[in-house]
Amino acid sequence: MIETVNLTKKYGELIALDNLNLTIDEGTCFGFIGPNGAGKTTTIKILATLLKPTWGEARIDGHVIGYQNHLIRPVIGYVPDFLGAYEDMLVSEYLEFFAACYGIHGERRQRVIGEVLELTDLTSKRASDVNGLSRGMQQRLSVARVLLHDPKVLLMDEPSSGLDPRARIEMRELLKELRRMGKTILISSHILSELAELCTAVGIIEQGRLAYAGRISDMLAKAGTGGTVHVVVDERTEDAVALLRQVKGILKVSLEREDRVTRIDLSIDPRAGLVVSDIPSRLITQGFRVARFSHEPVTLETAFMRLTKGIVS
Repeated sequence: MIETVNLTKKYGELIALDNLNLTIDEGTCFGFIGPNGAGKTTTIKILATLLKPTWGEARIDGHVIGYQNHLIRPVIGYVPDFLGAYEDMLVSEYLEFFAACYGIHGERRQRVIGEVLELTDLTSKRASDVNGLSRGMQQRLSVARVLLHDPKVLLMDEPSSGLDPRARIEMRELLKELRRMGKTILISSHILSELAELCTAVGIIEQGRLAYAGRISDMLAKAGTGGTVHVVVDERTEDAVALLRQVKGILKVSLEREDRVTRIDLSIDPRAGLVVSDIPSRLITQGFRVARFSHEPVTLETAFMRLTKGIVS
């Protein structure tokens, strides 16, 4: 559904995108993550036909951006990080204006507006002033606007940016519903825990280059760890460390001092087939008394930090 081939964007000497090759299948909810200035917004604006690439190619639904924009725009919906609403308009007027731009008229227009208001839970705000809406409601109105023409593809640039916790939860539930409707969604966000819950695949971009693209589970494996195990033994800590360093699948063993207790921390390689619950039994069979044991699984945040260096274009 979305494909880029050597997509590059330069601003003078600055390379904002550097030969980006990305494929997003139809029906996928794809999370686009990276540091500020990495090239996420530039990519989304090119896909939304708002920017021209310096070279390379991008396609949406088989149509080439820059040459077939008139065929692409009816199948996409672009949600920027801010609404950018016209002043002195009611919610209903705002949606009627854009519905008219999409060629939706008469009874169909009223029906479609009612449907998107209901979907975004804004029916009660139909007669409200757009500028009087909260930040969260404005973001939902922005989503309602792009749904008027029922696009196949949604391009969402930081839709949860600046939202309070309640509004963020409401936005997340709305995105889940759009995913269930079969929309192909490209969403950039700094809230990685939400992407882990929403997305079936992710891409990491840094300094304009794609560092990783694929399933989240594969990304966690690529980060080189299955999580961290914390172990405290009653005595003979150094001997326990020596034993654990010989276990296949344990990448690193270190000691940490915490509240006058010496803790053993282990990094696990998920590809080695080591079962985490086997670790305390190995210690017990060798005569160690395990006082504390816990497993901290790898998260999207952990993998992101290990796969990126924090550099920007």
